[in-house]
Amino acid sequence: MNITLHKVIPEPIREKIREDSQVWNSDIAFQSKKRYLVDARSGSGKTTFIRTLYGLRWDYDGQVSYDGQSVKELKKDEWATIRQEKLSIVQQDLQLFLGLTARENIVLNQQLKPCPNAFSIEEMAERLHISHLLEKDAQLLSFGERQRVAIARALVQPFEWLLLDEPFSHLDEENTLSAYHLIVDAVAKKEAGVILTSLGKDPFVEFEHHLYL
Repeated sequence: MNITLHKVIPEPIREKIREDSQVWNSDIAFQSKKRYLVDARSGSGKTTFIRTLYGLRWDYDGQVSYDGQSVKELKKDEWATIRQEKLSIVQQDLQLFLGLTARENIVLNQQLKPCPNAFSIEEMAERLHISHLLEKDAQLLSFGERQRVAIARALVQPFEWLLLDEPFSHLDEENTLSAYHLIVDAVAKKEAGVILTSLGKDPFVEFEHHLYL
């Protein structure tokens, strides 16, 4: 699935958009199976960008399309299918269920739509250094630990695109590298693409396409 943006201008940040933005108020195509790093300063709309691609924000001018179809034309059942089979997301606020254990949070996405080519929960937990946290309630975890749980949750479901909103913001170098390599391996295994936003403070992240918001 290709994702295209045509002259998209989010209303809340209309006055903050940079003239040299490669995303806002531009024509850009995110090509299937490619990996994109989108850097931006704070307040330039990283979260708005990811939530717009996922269909959680509609307050913008311009057009977002999947394979040539405007997302504003999609019906609720079509969105449900897309979010179960084609898009997976790690939002900046993570959206974990704090009363559930780490494992239970991860399994939720797996139960919605099983994915035969996903890494096992145990393998991902080991690579993310959270094996010892799987049976703990999410509310007892640090934000960095919750980030790694959210990454694992996003990777267990089917997807053609993985959307990540600053997924390493609370991770140290070791854990950033571990999470980054797991993500790269997971998208390669699924033959999927990834769009990752960053404040430009993740020097270990190297994707084939680098854009500025």
